[in-house]
Amino acid sequence: VQLQACGGGLVQAGGSLRLSCAASGRTFGGYYMGWFRQAPGKEREFVSAITWSGGSTFYADSVKGRFTISKDNAKNTMYLQMNSLKPEDTAVYYCAEADLYGSGPTTRATYNHWGLGTQVTVSS
Repeated sequence: VQLQACGGGLVQAGGSLRLSCAASGRTFGGYYMGWFRQAPGKEREFVSAITWSGGSTFYADSVKGRFTISKDNAKNTMYLQMNSLKPEDTAVYYCAEADLYGSGPTTRATYNHWGLGTQVTVSS
């Protein structure tokens, strides 16, 4: 499985960005797709996840109400709509896929496929 994230950039606080993650190479359905982020000097943290069917979504408290995850199975693409961005949202954003339930959607170790990341910078 190969994952390619794009859509990052520089935006002012209060602005919006939409990240995309295109998946290829999968021959069977996965379990979760998710977004994580890593700011300089910090651990990679969970942002949001969605089940393979798109029926359930999960969010970190820090982004709940501002970010929306979605998935287009026909295009094998996952999206993260980010609104009301804050400077503390600045990070490299990574998309990931999990083949199995593992330890649940918010746990980094659950995901066994990772993209290279896209930089999001929010200026104050």
